[in-house]
Amino acid sequence: MSTIIENLAAIKQRIRSACDQCGRDEGSVKLLLATKTVSAENIRIALQQGETLIGENKVQELKEKFEALKDIPHETHFIGHLQTNKIKEVIRYAGCIQSVDRLELAQKLNRRLQYEGRSIDVLIQVNTSAEESKFGVAPENAVQLVKAIAAMDAICIKGLMTIGIFSAETEKVRKCFRLLKNIQDQIKDLNLPNVTMDELSMGMSGDLETAISEGATIVRVGTAVFGRRAYPDSYYWNENPKE
Repeated sequence: MSTIIENLAAIKQRIRSACDQCGRDEGSVKLLLATKTVSAENIRIALQQGETLIGENKVQELKEKFEALKDIPHETHFIGHLQTNKIKEVIRYAGCIQSVDRLELAQKLNRRLQYEGRSIDVLIQVNTSAEESKFGVAPENAVQLVKAIAAMDAICIKGLMTIGIFSAETEKVRKCFRLLKNIQDQIKDLNLPNVTMDELSMGMSGDLETAISEGATIVRVGTAVFGRRAYPDSYYWNENPKE
């Protein structure tokens, strides 16, 4: 328990320092706790420290933890690859889907939301590293996808998300984040309906400072708060879209 609290304080300090370095207000960056494989008990410890935003990758975990944590105020985002046959479940438990990356998914999501008479916030996932192992729309097709989804009245596009390249070379990582920011600027200039482009979800435990310096408004942190898991990040993030 004390370790999670200490880790959380350290991450908040890193965010604060990163914002100071680039002249940003600390309040402009939200911390999303990436809670894949983290027990509801450990998530509760973080929420009791005043955190309010968590992100799940797997539908089954999303469902189980929703039930276990429904008595404590928080918001859950779905941040993993979303299969179309899981739409009904995900929209029941998540307030935002950060991983909309293809037209077919958006169309089926929109139809389901219309059927239920509701709407949902989404981020468009962009594959900024051009890796075949990563999901996300190709950068050159991102604007076109946003234009198509903007016409769907049950989906509210709030911004963009990327995972970025897993590399110890800061400039390679920075290139991914800078590309996402450039796409955000292009889309903002279009003034599309149902599109606000306020959010840039990018950066994780190892590269959040770089992400913040390039304009991140949401950083997704799991390992640095909850400790190392049985599986590496690549087990959850480098899912093969060809499978």
